[in-house]
Amino acid sequence: MEAVDLLWEAVLEGDEHRATDVVLAAAEDHGHETVLLDVIGGVQHRVGREWASNRISVAQEHAITAINDRAVTALSITRPRRSPVHGRVTVACVDGEWHALPARLLSEVLALRGFAVDYLGAQVPTPHLITYLHRTGPDVVALSSSIATRLPTAHATMTACQAAGVPVMVGGAAFGTDGAHARRFGANAWAADARSAADMLLSQTLPVPGRPHQPVDDLPHLADQEYTLVTRSARDLVRSVYRGLEDRVPAMRSYSDEQRQHTAQDLAHIVEFLGTALYVDDDSLFTTFLSWTGEVLNARGVPTRVLEPTLDLLGAQLRDFPRAQRMLRLRARADAQ
Repeated sequence: MEAVDLLWEAVLEGDEHRATDVVLAAAEDHGHETVLLDVIGGVQHRVGREWASNRISVAQEHAITAINDRAVTALSITRPRRSPVHGRVTVACVDGEWHALPARLLSEVLALRGFAVDYLGAQVPTPHLITYLHRTGPDVVALSSSIATRLPTAHATMTACQAAGVPVMVGGAAFGTDGAHARRFGANAWAADARSAADMLLSQTLPVPGRPHQPVDDLPHLADQEYTLVTRSARDLVRSVYRGLEDRVPAMRSYSDEQRQHTAQDLAHIVEFLGTALYVDDDSLFTTFLSWTGEVLNARGVPTRVLEPTLDLLGAQLRDFPRAQRMLRLRARADAQ
């Protein structure tokens, strides 16, 4: 669609007014929902790809997202006004999830489809969300999460919402392309995108939850305590691996403060993803993250072999953790092939 390219050019140049003109003109030709999901949503997908390929910076990514968010506001102001004819839906990002635009796009689509919508935005603490549900009594709560490391929090939030008697629909990249994690956590519904979420809510009524699922009952593998021990010791693991890397890679000793900070952040992400993979007992969650990390490093001119000593050192620290060892070995085998 031509509007996608026009919007991309405008946001890449930081031209908010031109971006708004593009989406408003496209809405006249194609309708608000198409522009929200296929034009603005299409540009946001491109933002992720361009950042991963090192063609735009983090600052550019944030600036583009901010312009797109204001373009959504412009569309919202001009959308056809109608009284809600369907149920009430609360839309929120789970605590720790800052990628709010997907949830906002869903909110706008649901409003266009005739739902009463309460959009709570990014990073909503679970206790505050539950208080809000008790006060407003929605028919459904829609939870969004883009980053897989928020899955343990998402699970706890889902359980709390169901305990409050509100059915839960979830969506976002964190739950997997097929919604496997949503099903494992006992979500009442999962939708691959905003359009299918709206279609689902129009075609069926989600049942009011009965007895809420309990996390340990749902995930019996957590009884081995690997997830708890890894997450509680994450800082110590990062420090130990960092010190070991300085011995393995002497060049690190001359790193600038910024390089040291970035390295520590990368190590923290690896440990966090390992902990999340242990929580859901999904080897592929960890190995896929490492493969993606390798692609990002390659795009930035950093050889992926720098991951090898990191994983070796992490494995040495976690030698008494069978499931963690299994995930680390799977990655080592993949590198060897």
